[in-house]
Amino acid sequence: MATGQQSNRTVVRGAEAALEQLKFEAASEIGVNYEAHGGYGGDIPSRQNGAVGGHMVRRMIELAEQQLAGRSEFRSR
Repeated sequence: MATGQQSNRTVVRGAEAALEQLKFEAASEIGVNYEAHGGYGGDIPSRQNGAVGGHMVRRMIELAEQQLAGRSEFRSR
């Protein structure tokens, strides 16, 4: 395992189901069919799995930008 990456854990509890749904939606949008593989992506080439992950990140960034745009004031930590 790489030194910097300890695990792929969900930061927000209860978000696993939403992330799983987002994965299937993103895969469907780019033409990757996990359901044909029983929901398992291990048989799908890494290039396609990586494309799904990249698409998920773009969607999450888009959602975060929309949420931030809806706020009247942005507060940094």
